[in-house]
Amino acid sequence: MITKMTGVLTRVLDDGIRLQIGPFEYEILVSDAVRRQVQMRLGQEVTFHISEYFEGNSGGNRFVPRKLGFNTEVELEFFELFCTVDKIGAKKALKAMARPVKEIADAVARQDARWLSTLPGIGATMAEVIVTSLKRKITKFAMMSAPTTPAVDVATPDAVVDEKTNGKKTGGKKKAVEPTPEPAPTNGELIEKVYLALMGLGHNPIEARAKLDDLLTCGKPFTNFDEAITLIYAQKG
Repeated sequence: MITKMTGVLTRVLDDGIRLQIGPFEYEILVSDAVRRQVQMRLGQEVTFHISEYFEGNSGGNRFVPRKLGFNTEVELEFFELFCTVDKIGAKKALKAMARPVKEIADAVARQDARWLSTLPGIGATMAEVIVTSLKRKITKFAMMSAPTTPAVDVATPDAVVDEKTNGKKTGGKKKAVEPTPEPAPTNGELIEKVYLALMGLGHNPIEARAKLDDLLTCGKPFTNFDEAITLIYAQKG
């Protein structure tokens, strides 16, 4: 069983990617959230955590092996939990994971079936089933958060050596420690931020995704959020 694959990202498709590993190119199905994270990394080496299943129907005699890819082990673990919900198979679970894991987990934790029903392929009834099935199992994922470094006040020792005063001792005094600057967003984080902005402006997921695709294929460079939004709305149609 394959658990992880690392190779060069050669193509990004509507519902998957192509990964070149040596002389072999593999097709890996990914969620829309993963797709947004990696679609600007064409030609770069990417690692996916893998789940496998056979696609087919019970009455047929042909089953196609499929590989599903996730950016992190946590995403893969959440996917496997999602698949335990009644009537949600691998393909449906992957399609539904169009938002980051923490957002979906937060919605389950607060029993927000209405929010869950906005996920692709998840209707109102299925949203209620998801809440009932996962509300006691979702804490680990809902508790995920990015570490932050808040500003704090600390007292310096009564006598400290100040390099700017040529080693002279200065009296103790209180000074604020500046918060650690936030790192510049990665390409994937920038795309996610633009996607959320488009949704906030009233576009549905399909429209937002189409506008992102147009942005990434327009051939014009952008390095920050403002440039990306400007380019999107400069394109007509």
